Amino acid sequence: MALVYCILILDLMSATQQLKKTLSPFALWALGVGYVISGMYFGWNLGLEKGGTLGMAVATITVMFMYIAFTLSYTELACAIPKAGGVFDYAHKALGKDVAFIAGIAQTVEFVFAPPAIAFAIGAYFNAFYPAIPILSTAIFAYLIFTTLNIIGVKAAAIFEIVVTVLAVGELLLFVGIAAPSFETENLARNALPHSWSGAFAAIPFAIWFFLGVEGIANVAEETKNPQKDIQKGFGWAIATLCTLCILVFVTTIGVAGWEAVVFKNGIDGETSDSPLPLALYLITGDNHLLYHLLITVGLFGLIASFHGLILAAGRSTYEMGKAQNFPPIFGEISKKFQTPSYALVGNMVVGIVALLSGKTGEIIILAVFGALTLYIIAMIAMIRLRNNAPDMERPFRAPLYPIFPISVIAIGSISLLSMFYFSFKIGFVYLLIIGFSYILFKTVKR
Repeated sequence: MALVYCILILDLMSATQQLKKTLSPFALWALGVGYVISGMYFGWNLGLEKGGTLGMAVATITVMFMYIAFTLSYTELACAIPKAGGVFDYAHKALGKDVAFIAGIAQTVEFVFAPPAIAFAIGAYFNAFYPAIPILSTAIFAYLIFTTLNIIGVKAAAIFEIVVTVLAVGELLLFVGIAAPSFETENLARNALPHSWSGAFAAIPFAIWFFLGVEGIANVAEETKNPQKDIQKGFGWAIATLCTLCILVFVTTIGVAGWEAVVFKNGIDGETSDSPLPLALYLITGDNHLLYHLLITVGLFGLIASFHGLILAAGRSTYEMGKAQNFPPIFGEISKKFQTPSYALVGNMVVGIVALLSGKTGEIIILAVFGALTLYIIAMIAMIRLRNNAPDMERPFRAPLYPIFPISVIAIGSISLLSMFYFSFKIGFVYLLIIGFSYILFKTVKR
């Protein structure tokens, strides 16, 4: 592995500033679903502890509407400005370089800090089967493997993402088919709101985890064969798939035995688990059934799909910030041999491994959500500004129900941010420190 990175360093000394265009609409769908699908497998059930079935359901429905509105609006921006920087480029055109920098940092926080949480889950997954293998060692090894795959080329990375995403979607549908016969409506109604309506606000970050990362489709726009047409297909197919899977997984998982059974390892108050699907399936088949082992085995692909896909999107985000010299310019270099943002990918890996060493995966997830919500709000403000100030700009796709959709995203996103600061103030303070310190450094260096 060390030899691979030595070769890459030599290769990057002669770089070209052009990303290779290889992605089709189906590849964009696979990337969009793949970025997100691990959220169906783990993490979301912890929101049930905060809000119960009803509180989490309200949070999830609200967040789902926000993501539908956001995706349709963000597609307009991505088709009109097909750049790897995503929200950074949109904000730069609409709101100026200072707001663009903040948007770029928020996007980087989301894409760089979400993968460590998934890497830790991958490590924990292997540790359950092979206790002799340390969780951290597996997580770091996963970073090395999938960063290398992304460096080798976006086409190879996309093919791999398509395969694991299709397997992960198929596994979720198989789980729904197994769990549906055991569904009972009273399991949804039992203790549905254990902490009053405040629990719905506390559950928001975990509802967002169902969809976090789908916007990464925009960050591979420069590598899409026909971005003005293909991006809208990729976004549309992806959000439709994710909404369908979210409803099916939420209802069938809780319907087996109630929300407590898929939150606590022993089905009662105590140690929580981030594996709701195996907990539900265990109650149906036991832990010696072939289907149980199949779910556990193939379920790993859901984690890998999101981990690998977010590494890809993060590399493009950091690359664009480096190209604009908001990050060290070396991150804006493209490998001449592979035509991928290799330095950006390696830099993100280093930050991700450092985050892994902290051991605070729950806090890392919430930190990533802070970045995502900031991204959504700034992107929608940029969209409104461009509609007003650049009405004649070419827009291959125009978002429906304008301005209702972008205003709805701003409103829901702002309320979500405020509630997260209330329930996770320390993490929110750390996030503000990251934004503030980066901005001061940016202004100082630029001057």
